[in-house]
Amino acid sequence: MKKSLLFFAFLSPLYLAVAQEKQIALEAHSFSQIKITDSFWKPKLEKVAKSALPASVYQTEVKTGRIRNFEKASRKQGEAHEGIYYDDSDVYKALEAIAYSLQNIPDAALEQKADEWIAKIASAQEPDGYINTFYSLTGLDKRWKDMEKHEDYCAGHLMEAGVAYFQATGKRQLLDVAIKMANHIDTQFRQANKPWVSGHEEIELALVKLYKVTGEDRYLQLADWFLDQRGRGHGVGGIWDNPHWGPKYAQDDVPVKDQKEITGHAVRAMYLYTGAADVAAAKNDPGYMKAMKTVWEDVVYRNMYVTGGIGSSGSNEGFSVDYDLPNENAYSETCASVGMVFWNQRMNLLEGQSQYIDVLERSLYNAALDGLSLTGDRFFYGNPLASSGQHFRKEWFGTACCPSNIARLVASVGDYIYAKNENGIWVNLFIANQTEFDLSGEKVGVEMKTNFPWEGKVELEVNPTTTQRFSVSLRIPGWIQENPVPGKLYSFLQEEKTNFTLLVNGEKATFRQENGYAVLEREWKKGDRITYELPLEIRQLQSRPEVLANTDRIAIQRGPLVYCVEGADNQGKVLQLALSSSPNFTTKEYQILDEKVQAIQFQAWDGQSPKTVTAIPYYTWANRGQNEMMVWIPKK
Repeated sequence: MKKSLLFFAFLSPLYLAVAQEKQIALEAHSFSQIKITDSFWKPKLEKVAKSALPASVYQTEVKTGRIRNFEKASRKQGEAHEGIYYDDSDVYKALEAIAYSLQNIPDAALEQKADEWIAKIASAQEPDGYINTFYSLTGLDKRWKDMEKHEDYCAGHLMEAGVAYFQATGKRQLLDVAIKMANHIDTQFRQANKPWVSGHEEIELALVKLYKVTGEDRYLQLADWFLDQRGRGHGVGGIWDNPHWGPKYAQDDVPVKDQKEITGHAVRAMYLYTGAADVAAAKNDPGYMKAMKTVWEDVVYRNMYVTGGIGSSGSNEGFSVDYDLPNENAYSETCASVGMVFWNQRMNLLEGQSQYIDVLERSLYNAALDGLSLTGDRFFYGNPLASSGQHFRKEWFGTACCPSNIARLVASVGDYIYAKNENGIWVNLFIANQTEFDLSGEKVGVEMKTNFPWEGKVELEVNPTTTQRFSVSLRIPGWIQENPVPGKLYSFLQEEKTNFTLLVNGEKATFRQENGYAVLEREWKKGDRITYELPLEIRQLQSRPEVLANTDRIAIQRGPLVYCVEGADNQGKVLQLALSSSPNFTTKEYQILDEKVQAIQFQAWDGQSPKTVTAIPYYTWANRGQNEMMVWIPKK
């Protein structure tokens, strides 16, 4: 059985009051207000637009029946449903990714295709607002009977897509479809006081987005209602009736505010806790925050891969027992890593603590980004940390959640760069961009320049319209300190703390450290320049001894990037390698397909003789065919 961390059982009322006060302190600075100029991320935005989304359109419209299902539901001629009962969600996620991409890279043809899909979706909606092609085509009398059948999950993705497309284009048709469905659900359940537990969470976070864009309080209340349904014995359907799954699989064994450990399906858990954080912020509810912090520690301290991936077990697509983190059999679903980005952003907005962005960055640059090929049109569903050559990227999947999920994350990566409030700007990720903030009614332009993650120099030019006092808080990454992951699940072999350099207009800056940030608070004038130098040292990591899969093994990290050794760079074989006692790590400019990277070379033993080995960033592996790979390297 998993052991719970009862750290928060004895928190004082004063702490809870402070936590409650902090829950509304920060908000995200939307990617729609940011122009990405980054040499690392801008090409990936382009690959999503030019490769991932066209592949998604082709698979959704031509190769599978997902769009045909909406056409059939509209005709109402008794035609058969194609595919799986949750396939509508993939259409909505693709539309959401398209919406984000249109804001980065306008594309008239892609927008026209999205409009065509939206018209077909709208025509398939039932008169009472219900929309789900599986039940429209197999019998509406069966709807809302089995809580596992993803009806509210599909509805949640509809809401997210409707909000995103409205914000990107100003067009309301999909948003209005989502509103009608949300009203139908609210009338059917909350207002009727009829219990319902979401078998696959997602609607909670989506309803908060709908609440924010419409200003309708009923959607926030409905999100809170969905959260409150859990852990009260209301579950009915496939999950709850199957002894192999049970309530824990869907995080339904105890009420959300009483949860202390991570259980069950990883993606469902991430969406649930993201929604709980959103509701906590909107309703200023410390009960959700207390529970989530305890669960967060259970995830990060005992159940997270060094890549930031979660969910080690393929049998339940989720969690097993503490410290069970196999490498070659790792599941680490792409969607779960996307969910880690969502959840940790919300936790940061609630508390203003940089440790959440440390985890977000780890998941983003490694386990999540690994889900997208360097060509943009091949995908990983699971993301193992070792391979004997059996793993390869695929064009598509029968359950196709991951391709559209990683596409929407990459397209909206600007969402995670900054946080803000009326008094200042928080710099969370180091991605070159141009943007503008509104601080207490005054405009402040900001331009960030950097070649991160290959180089550690970050420059920011601050341009307020008038001289203005506010703070700029720069995240001090965990990977330049003693412990790269809170709780020492992983630690550096060398425990020294490395130093960063912080200048303003070329002179040493005066700052204070607070919540993991270097805080510059001063009068800012147009043209002020911040220079932030972060050391990108090659570091060796070790696991806690409880992680048996990594006994006497090390992993290599530089900045936020975790590295691996792959056969394509090392004469086809790597599983027999062992790290030399004096590895002598060096960096080397390298190229994998069209991706320019910093590779790491070091000395190893292949069982017969010493040799020089090349390691590459983990996210780039499996782009040159099937071959061996490992992240955790044995020590000689």
